[in-house]
Amino acid sequence: MDTTLPDITCPADLKALPLEKLPALAEKIRSTLIETLSQTGGHLGPNLGVVELTIAMHRVFDTPKDKFVFDVAHQGYVHKMLTGRWDKIHTIRQYEGLNGFLLRSESEHDCYGAGHAGTALGAALGMASARDLKGGDEHVVCVSGDAAFTCGPVFEALNNISSHTKRLITVLNDNEWSIDRNVGAIAKYFNTIATHPGFTNLHDKAAKFVEFVLGGGARKLAERVENSAKGLLLPQSEGAHNRSVLFEEFGIRYYGPIDGHDIPLLIQTFEFLKNQNEPVILHILTEKGRGYKPALEDPGKFHGLGKYNIETGEVQATDKPTYSQIYARTVTDFAKEDPKIVAITAAMPGGTGLMAFKKEIPERYFDVGIAEEHAALFACGMATQGLRPFLTIYSTFMQRAIDMIIHDMAIQHLPVRLCMDRGGLSGDDGPTHHGLFDISYLRGIPGLVHMQPKDEDEFVDMLWTMANYDKGPIAIRYPRGNGPGVTPKAKPQLLEIGKAEVVADGADIALIALGDMFAIAEKAKVELEAKGLSVALINPRWIKPLDHQVIETYARKVKVVCTLEDHVLMNGFGCAVMELLSSAGITTPVVRVGWPDEFVEHGTPAILRQKHGLTVEATVEKVLSKLS
Repeated sequence: MDTTLPDITCPADLKALPLEKLPALAEKIRSTLIETLSQTGGHLGPNLGVVELTIAMHRVFDTPKDKFVFDVAHQGYVHKMLTGRWDKIHTIRQYEGLNGFLLRSESEHDCYGAGHAGTALGAALGMASARDLKGGDEHVVCVSGDAAFTCGPVFEALNNISSHTKRLITVLNDNEWSIDRNVGAIAKYFNTIATHPGFTNLHDKAAKFVEFVLGGGARKLAERVENSAKGLLLPQSEGAHNRSVLFEEFGIRYYGPIDGHDIPLLIQTFEFLKNQNEPVILHILTEKGRGYKPALEDPGKFHGLGKYNIETGEVQATDKPTYSQIYARTVTDFAKEDPKIVAITAAMPGGTGLMAFKKEIPERYFDVGIAEEHAALFACGMATQGLRPFLTIYSTFMQRAIDMIIHDMAIQHLPVRLCMDRGGLSGDDGPTHHGLFDISYLRGIPGLVHMQPKDEDEFVDMLWTMANYDKGPIAIRYPRGNGPGVTPKAKPQLLEIGKAEVVADGADIALIALGDMFAIAEKAKVELEAKGLSVALINPRWIKPLDHQVIETYARKVKVVCTLEDHVLMNGFGCAVMELLSSAGITTPVVRVGWPDEFVEHGTPAILRQKHGLTVEATVEKVLSKLS
């Protein structure tokens, strides 16, 4: 690594570097990322793939005047380093440090925040249209991975670009991956473009572009392009007639594919594109994980991970399986016995654990790409034909399909199993990924069943209950990472829907603790009993329907009811209990422990629970305050 490089404290420092120093800067950025993320965890692979792209963008354009909109924004670490945050990159995803995604509140260079795929192009078009209305001259550049093009909102934006602006640059960062390897017709289409050997028809403007980039020798374009991927591609159909690429049908000029790691070429290309008075899309080919062998060998693992060993790429092993792993193993085993069970995910076979299902029962495994709405509709269609779909999507992403859950699933009483991984706090990923809203967005839907287990054994029982429930949609939320370590029994049992588990009787206080908050309640019970109080401990199991009998019985019996949930208090589980008691005319005070009515920041669960009062100490204090 070139140690003579000056510090980069702002984009102006980058612009001042001689062109020949930029490859060394790219090497320095990569080594910094590899070293830093080995200690913090984070999205290593995506950022290693966009180093040269980000350097070229900041070399040509001028943020914050010019706007960079990154789809998902987990590939924004390099952008952060080049915009005054290099000295803070070691705090990435740490409490009170840099966020793992872009935040408008973090820097004036972050013009748009994101954490979910498919949002950038629509937002960028809005910015470009606003610029046009205001008479501005700034550039808007949207950087989108090809996986984002499996999202419906991207095509909705594509459909409007030519009508709403005359100047917008979109970069299609094509690395064949989103979180997992891309799937579907769009991914195959991009691969066809990238690998097509023929160049049969060039637009006049495209010819000028090629000459600009490649020089006067571009008259021998066919020969040059045959030996490199640096040119304009208009693929030929299987028949006799040529066809244009997809984007030009939307009125967007297409350029590429070009090498996304060739800094001089990228700079020349952006200099050309910034002077075009029409919407353009630049297709670049990059390697996810470039510069780090373990990340190249396993892009899925290094999309986002915890701390790792730099030499080997290994992460620290846990001594017990995660909920995701238990889920995948259990549903796969169920499916081997029940041919009606199918598994559906939205580009997350690794994160949800479904790689096991994919490997063992590939014919009944379906990855629809980053298209949660379609995934829900696809599951509904399967359910109408008597299949038993397990729709497996993170809680934070399932909210994208809420209309389908209401309109298609619930109204038609279709038995789709909604399996929401990361239900609750998602820690270091921050507000875009916390699964803190699924109770509120599901509990008002008539006929939908919703539950959460307190441990791994009950989790398997709930999955077995879901597998055998065919009356309508049924949902389960379960947390990220490990549970308390309870080994599931050899044969799961069916649970009675709407029936809570009374773990301990009591006369003074009733602790009703949902899911992973049950462990907090157990410890709070010990502390309250040490003060001479009689404490009932209830595992509700069911968010909907609630166990009216148990809850009302104890609410009439005790002096204080306390609910605990890993969810926002607004319209959460505790609210459901309060509504139940109000309807029953029961006036016993209710104390609620859960997350506040705000977007919770990133940080470790322990730090955030301490800050926001989801602890044993805070629970005891709240209960005692009501008793006094």
